[in-house]
Amino acid sequence: MKRWTVVFRVLANINRLKIIKMLANGRKMSVTDIAEDLEISFKATSNHLALLKNLDVVDAHGTAGHVFYVFNRQLPRDFQRVIEIILK
Repeated sequence: MKRWTVVFRVLANINRLKIIKMLANGRKMSVTDIAEDLEISFKATSNHLALLKNLDVVDAHGTAGHVFYVFNRQLPRDFQRVIEIILK
């Protein structure tokens, strides 16, 4: 039950949902790219991505200074289904 409380708390933010939607479409994006698309600060974007990464919703690839984020397609099926429903 605690896991779902954390999941829904993280998914309750519109910017995090927008990030998931962008990355779920198969895009590979940097923090800067995401921040520009959302028109929010780099720091806020980085914080949102950290929360999503902690839940394994996104994966980070690259090296320091050149990190790209992608949607984690290996999420548990129940978690994927929740995201699909929310993004409709």
